[in-house]
Amino acid sequence: MNQSSVMKKIHLVLFFVFISQLVFAQRFHIGVYGGLAAYNGDLTDKIFPKKVTNGAIGITANYELTDNIMLRGGYTYAVVGGADRFSSDSGRRARNLAFETQLSEFHLVGEYYLLNLYEHRFTPYAYAGLAVYHFNPYAFNGTTDKIYLKPLSTEGQGLPGYPDKQPYSLTQFAIPFGGGVKFAVTDNLHLGLEVGFRKLFTDYLDDVSTTYADPNDLLAARGQLAVDMSYRGDDVGNPTYPAKNTGRGGATRNDTYYFTGLHLTYRIGGDGGSRSSFFGGGGRVKKNSTGCPVNVY
Repeated sequence: MNQSSVMKKIHLVLFFVFISQLVFAQRFHIGVYGGLAAYNGDLTDKIFPKKVTNGAIGITANYELTDNIMLRGGYTYAVVGGADRFSSDSGRRARNLAFETQLSEFHLVGEYYLLNLYEHRFTPYAYAGLAVYHFNPYAFNGTTDKIYLKPLSTEGQGLPGYPDKQPYSLTQFAIPFGGGVKFAVTDNLHLGLEVGFRKLFTDYLDDVSTTYADPNDLLAARGQLAVDMSYRGDDVGNPTYPAKNTGRGGATRNDTYYFTGLHLTYRIGGDGGSRSSFFGGGGRVKKNSTGCPVNVY
């Protein structure tokens, strides 16, 4: 085999590598997410409660498997919380518990678009997948001291005499699912308005789930701070600590957290197409079944 033949083969291999990289790049999108986050559990009774709804931010990497299916991986950070003092239920207000937690979530989901965004201005879409998240519930003792709740075993988790109450893990799996509407601002720039929910496998996102422990057991094992944070009614004029095994939370349904916001993505390596703006301007060119171009507006 002569040198000329070898060089031709090398050039051919490099050409196919270049083409494959170009195709990959044109199907790869980077994105940012911003919106609102809240949780549902034993310390809330409304959707997106005004005084305990916080912001959420995130970044994503997205890959088009087809024109209608996108694989999306991402990281989202948020803070969620709840407080009995904002409840319409007098029993909850008398209990006076509260919590917050920072959430760090990594997720991998598949998005399905009802319509092809390279041929239409907008489309409904849905997504579902798998996530892993970290949380660590805390409350404030007075107005300044942040107290992390898991080490206090507020319901007797892990203490002798409470074999049915085990400590919960701070890193867990979740099932993310949701949907929304995505708009093609340009061929490369897409904007999604979406709502997302997380099915959790714990009722301790807020550190409240089952029944009160005996305050004497908490005092002996974890100290006075555990007693103080397990029941906060004395702060609002209800000083009597509930009896052991009195209901503290509702363990029949796990907690959940959820988001709503905007997801903006940019396709790397695209030529931008002829669509100048979602709000007006140039048409989108596609091919019909005969291979002839037709305009889409």
